[in-house]
Amino acid sequence: MQRMRTASLIKLGTFVGALALFAGLSGCQPKAVRPTTSAVTPTTQTDVAGAVRYRVDSAASEVRILVYRGGTMARLGHNHVVSSKHVTGELQLHSDLSRSQLSLSMPVASLIVDDSQARAAEGADFAAEVPQEAREGTHKNLVSSAVLDVERFPEIKLQSVAVSGTRDTPSMVMRITIKGVARDVVVLAEVQEEGNRLVVEGEFAVQQSDFGIKPLSVALGALVVQDKLRIRFHLQFVR
Repeated sequence: MQRMRTASLIKLGTFVGALALFAGLSGCQPKAVRPTTSAVTPTTQTDVAGAVRYRVDSAASEVRILVYRGGTMARLGHNHVVSSKHVTGELQLHSDLSRSQLSLSMPVASLIVDDSQARAAEGADFAAEVPQEAREGTHKNLVSSAVLDVERFPEIKLQSVAVSGTRDTPSMVMRITIKGVARDVVVLAEVQEEGNRLVVEGEFAVQQSDFGIKPLSVALGALVVQDKLRIRFHLQFVR
């Protein structure tokens, strides 16, 4: 019974958000992604005159946030995949890449905890079955005032601050706003053009604590939700 209570604590304390947590789990090490979150810097308005405008095709897009357990008692918890297929936004793509601009929004209420297809796609670290009760408990905690506070902050927003690199492999400084706190993150992406569509994929890492969220820790740190989150995205834009 005590094992069940402890396991429930870690499941209910899981936060997304989006997004990788680094821990040796089930004999596997997740790919190392260095968080590049920094405090926001002053920005100037981008001149996008002449840019080609694209909108997000929400039905063909998805964001996944990978959350890993940690600590010596990690076996009592679960790794989680938090996902959303309700991303909206716009890309203004300029021939001068530095004059391009991207804005995205994701409703907190749209976040799904441990969708079976998403877990299967993410491989062995997410092979274990998560009971429905645990999924529901994790989601309830996720949107609560203690974590993402969906009532006061219904959306997670991303806005490009600077764009560089090449058209196929752009590097973007994205301003991410979660629960009213904004941080700048470097995001590397790969872009494929398919007729009037653009397919944009990539991943980056953030730390929960950078947004004022304290990761759960129980049993003097023997069972924890890691601070670092890996966020993977597959976005399709229509001209």
